[in-house]
Amino acid sequence: MTINGHLEEFHGLPAFTFPDADDTSPRAASLPSPESVAWRIAVDAYDSGEQWEDAFSRFLAAVDAEKVRALIVGAWSEVYDTGPDTVIAALVAARDRLPALRGLFLADIVMEECEISWIVQGDVSPLLDAFPDLEEFGVRGGNQLVFPAVRHERLRTLTVETGGLPVEAVRGIAASDLPALEGLDLWLGTSEYGGDADIADLEPFFAGTRLPGLTRLALRNSEIQDAICTALASAPVVARLTHLDVSMGVLTDDGATALLSGQPLTHLKVLDLHHNYLGAGVRTRLLETLEPAGVTVDADQDDAESDEEEDGTVWRFVAVGE
Repeated sequence: MTINGHLEEFHGLPAFTFPDADDTSPRAASLPSPESVAWRIAVDAYDSGEQWEDAFSRFLAAVDAEKVRALIVGAWSEVYDTGPDTVIAALVAARDRLPALRGLFLADIVMEECEISWIVQGDVSPLLDAFPDLEEFGVRGGNQLVFPAVRHERLRTLTVETGGLPVEAVRGIAASDLPALEGLDLWLGTSEYGGDADIADLEPFFAGTRLPGLTRLALRNSEIQDAICTALASAPVVARLTHLDVSMGVLTDDGATALLSGQPLTHLKVLDLHHNYLGAGVRTRLLETLEPAGVTVDADQDDAESDEEEDGTVWRFVAVGE
C-alpha cells in the first residue's frame, strides 16, 4: 500500500470512485456492476459542501447495495479538523443493506488531502461489530485512533497505517480475539506523532496465541525496528509465518544481525526489510543466507538516508511520519 496515491485495488477488486453529485460524464452514467469493484466514496476534503454521508446516500440509491463486496472510505469534509464519527454512523446504519460486504477501508486519504498523522480518527470498533462477516479491514491515521479489544470471528486481514500508533490502540489490537486472522500489518510510527508503544506492548504479537491463524506479520514504519527484530529472533509466532515485514523503519545492522542470529528464517516465503539503514556486509549476508533457501528478500534501502549534525549526532527516519 502507498499513501502517495489512492488505493487502486482493495480486497482483490479494482477501486472505482463513485462519481460526485456534479459529474455528468459518460463514466458516471455507466456504473460497473456492484460486486465487480471496490467502491471508493469521497468528498472534497476542503469543501463543506456535500457531506460524506450524503454522498453515501446517493451511492446506496444508485447501486444494488446488497451485492457490494468492498467499500473504500475516502476523504470526508474538513478532514483536517473533523473525525469520521458521522461516516462510521452512516455505515453502521446501513449494515442491513450491505449483507455481502467483506472488505472495508477507512480513510483512503493522500497527503494532498491530509497528512497521515493529521487525519483525525476515532473509535473504529463499531464497524467491526456492525459487520461480523467482514474479512478485511483497514484504517489510515493514528490521531485520536481508538481500537479497543474486540472479538471478530471472520476477519482475515487487519491493516492500520499511521505515522504514530497510540499505545492504547496497540494494546487493544493485541488483546483482541481474531481467530481467523491471517495477515496483520501495523505501521507503528514515531513518538513525535503519537507512536508511544514499546516492546512490552508488542509481546502478544510475538507470542501469537490470540492469533492462531496468523501467517503474515508486519510490524513496520517504526523507530524501534532494531528492538522489534531482536524480539522476533526468538518469537514463537515466527515459526508459522510465511511473510515477515519489518520494513519502512529505522533498521540498522544491529537489528538485522539479531534477526539472522536467532531462529531459522528459511521457511519464510518473503522477508521484507525495504527502507533500512543496513551496511553492505549485513545486506549481503541476508541475501546469501536466505535467498538460496527460496526466501524472497527485499533489503533495498529505497530513500532511507541518515542526517549527521556537526556534533556527530546521526538522525534516521521512518518512511512515513507526518
